[in-house]
Amino acid sequence: MRRTALMGLIIGLAFTAFAYLNNTNWLATPRGGKPTLLAHRGLHQTYRTEGLGRDTCTATRIFPPEHAFLENTLDSMRAAFASGADIVEFDVHRTADGHFAVFHDWTLDCRTNGSGVTRERALAELQALDIGYGYTADDGNTYPFRGKGVGLMPSLDEVLAAFPDKRFLIDIKSNDEEEGRAVAERLGRLPAEQRALLMVYGGERPVAAVRASLPEIGTLTRANLKTCLLRYLAVGWSGYVPAACHNAVLVIPVNYAHWLWGWPHRFLAHTRAANSRVFVMGSWEGEGFSRGLDSAAEFHRLPDGFDGGIWTNRLDRIAPLVTR
Repeated sequence: MRRTALMGLIIGLAFTAFAYLNNTNWLATPRGGKPTLLAHRGLHQTYRTEGLGRDTCTATRIFPPEHAFLENTLDSMRAAFASGADIVEFDVHRTADGHFAVFHDWTLDCRTNGSGVTRERALAELQALDIGYGYTADDGNTYPFRGKGVGLMPSLDEVLAAFPDKRFLIDIKSNDEEEGRAVAERLGRLPAEQRALLMVYGGERPVAAVRASLPEIGTLTRANLKTCLLRYLAVGWSGYVPAACHNAVLVIPVNYAHWLWGWPHRFLAHTRAANSRVFVMGSWEGEGFSRGLDSAAEFHRLPDGFDGGIWTNRLDRIAPLVTR
C-alpha cells in the first residue's frame, strides 16, 4: 500500500515537473522585439459600442472626428501604415460582375448614398457612391464626410496593387464557399512573396475554401479558434499544439489570455513553431472581433516583454504606447 502511494506521489511529482518545465516562462526567452500592430479597418472613425446590435448602423454613432480618414479606403490604409501599423485588416464583398469591393457592410444604406445589398451591385456602381454620406456624430444635425467619399471605395485588386509589400488580413464578409474559392483564385495569382504577407478570415465556408486551395495562408474563423483554444487548454501543458492551432490566426481576449498554458512567451513560441500568428484583442464580452485592444489601461494589462500581436481599432492611441 505504501509502495503504491509512493509510486503515485512520484508520478504526480514527475507530471507536475514536466508540465512546469514545458510552460514556465523562466525558461523562455522573449524575442526582444516590439508587439505587432494590426489596425482593424485601418485608421477609421470609431463609434460608441454600447447597445450595439448585429444590424446597428455604426456610421450614425461615431465620435466627433479627430481625423479625415474613412475605413476600408486606400488613404486610410496608407495613414495606418504611416502611423505604425504592421498589418491592416479590411473587408471584401464579391460584386455582381465578379470583382471584389473593399467595403464593410452587407448593405449600402448605412454609410453611403446608395441602397440595397452590396454584392448585388457591379463594381463601377459601388465606386460611384459616396461612402462618407451617412456618417454623423450629432444624431444627424451634421454630416462631416458627406460629399467627401465619392469614388473612395477601392477594389481588392487596387489594394493589392497599391501595397505589394504590406501585410493584410482580409475579411470575407459572406459565408459563400464560391466566394472563398474566388478569393483564393485571385490571391493565387500573386507572387509567392506577396501572398506570404496575407491572412484571411470570415465565414466558415469561404475560409475553408481558401485554406484548401492555399494552405500556406494563415486563416481565422470563430469555430476553428474555439476548437484550437479548447484543445490547447486540454493538452497544452505537454507542449503539444493541436492541429487546429497550426497555420492559424489566433485572436485572444486580454482578459482570458492568462489561462493559456505557457502564457505569454512559451505560448507564443509554441504557436510560432506551428506557423500561427497570435493577436490580443480587448476584453471579450461576446461581441466578436470588433472589440479591439483600444485603451492604455488594456495595453498595460499585457505582460512585460510581450512581443505577440495587438488587434486594435485605435491605432492612434496604441501605436505611441508601443513605440514608447
